[in-house]
Amino acid sequence: MSSETSVPAAQVIARVAGTIGKQDYRVDMKAQRYVLVADERKALGGEDAGPAPYEYLLSGLGACTMMTLRMYAARKGWDLRQAHVELRFIREGEASRIERVITLEGDLSEEQRGRLADIAERTPVTLTLKSGVVIDTQLRDA
Repeated sequence: MSSETSVPAAQVIARVAGTIGKQDYRVDMKAQRYVLVADERKALGGEDAGPAPYEYLLSGLGACTMMTLRMYAARKGWDLRQAHVELRFIREGEASRIERVITLEGDLSEEQRGRLADIAERTPVTLTLKSGVVIDTQLRDA
């Protein structure tokens, strides 16, 4: 089989583990050496001890967007002094969408700004969310 038709080997991109006890709805998540706390707002029965799950989803998208734009601008030698992103997860009936607003600071031409907007649409997390992803769930006995 030639390398052009071979399937790439599976690669673990990220790994996290989470634990919930009897406390509603706090979850302690561990990613590498970092502990992240997720919870629901008090109005939803939680204790507001950390961001809610959709806030973590948006945080991952926002972080990937900003990192990718910084990396691309640096590689091109462009004057991107700072970038800011605001994200909102919106549910309209059965449909969901994410609004992403990016603010760029620096001496950038309209062409460069347009290219950065195009790059934002093709960041790894953006593409994952747009294409969907298979979730393979397994249950294990303790």
